[in-house]
Parts: sequence; C-alpha cells; structure tokens
Amino acid sequence: MTLRLGIADHLGWAVAVTADAEHTVVDRRRIPLVDDGLSEAPIHYDRGVSPDAEVAALIDRVRASIARCAAAAFDDLPAGIGSISLRAWPADFPTDLAVQRQVPWEARADAVMYRQVLADVAAARGWAVHLYDARTAETAASARLGARATDVLTGPRARLGPPWTKDHRVALAATVLAAT
Repeated sequence: MTLRLGIADHLGWAVAVTADAEHTVVDRRRIPLVDDGLSEAPIHYDRGVSPDAEVAALIDRVRASIARCAAAAFDDLPAGIGSISLRAWPADFPTDLAVQRQVPWEARADAVMYRQVLADVAAARGWAVHLYDARTAETAASARLGARATDVLTGPRARLGPPWTKDHRVALAATVLAAT
C-alpha cells in the first residue's frame, strides 16, 4: 500500500498527515523540525545583526538539524509512504544569502529553507515530492473529490477527534492533489 504524506510547515515544526489511496487519514501528528536551542528562523531573526559568514554558519547548523529531525520523524511514520506534499516555493527564489537577508526575501527565506530540506530528505528516501499552493489546496482537492469532499477533508475531526485544524485539512488536501 502506498501512502501519501502531506506537510503543513511552520518555523520549527510541522503538521504531518498521512493518507492512504482512498484519502483516509492513517496518521496525523505534529513533528519537530529543529533541535532545541537553535534559531528557528536564522535568516529572518538575524537579518542585519550578524555578518553573513556568521549567519551562514548558523544556517548550516539549522539545515543539519532540520534534516536530522525530519529523518527521525519520517522514521516514526507508518511504513509505505511513497510521496510527500510540501508548500510550493518560487522556482526563482534567490540562493545568495546576501540577497535572502534583504526585504522582501528575508520574510520567506527560512520557510523556503525548511521546505527544501524536507524535500531533500524525502527524495533521499525515494519519495516523490509534490508541491502545492496552500491558498488553493482545499478548493482544488474539493473539486477533485466531488461529493466526498466534506467527508474526506472535515470528517477526520469526528472520526479521530481533535486536533483537526486548517493545517491538517490543507495537508490532507495536498495528499489528494498528489494522487492525481
């Protein structure tokens, strides 16, 4: 059985929803994405305060931490995952740290870093990586699900109990979009 994993990420943590081919939630959890004591947003929080070389070293530590935390969290998920869905980032997002530390990039650079590391960790496991638009994922998934949309996207709250938040719905919707 191939399962799909949907991620709704935040700085330092994410909501992870695993669904089967029928879009039934088989697992949902909050996963940590960075070790305690490390900056959750080194590009944004340290903007203009530290020299680029110091921030680059911190980013390297944070990226390594994200990779470790993601790998550990993925190891604890149900077996059989074949894909991961992550919020999309611009294909032309700058890679130069000096540019990332400038407005408007610095507001999104840390989130993009998390998604890129998650994609790398997933790809190393052989998982397909799908990107989704968080603003339209629920609507697009509802259109694909038709009459089943309400049951699939909001039904888990009744079946599983709380928490079942917008993050959970979006992550599940992303798995629906990855299925087609």
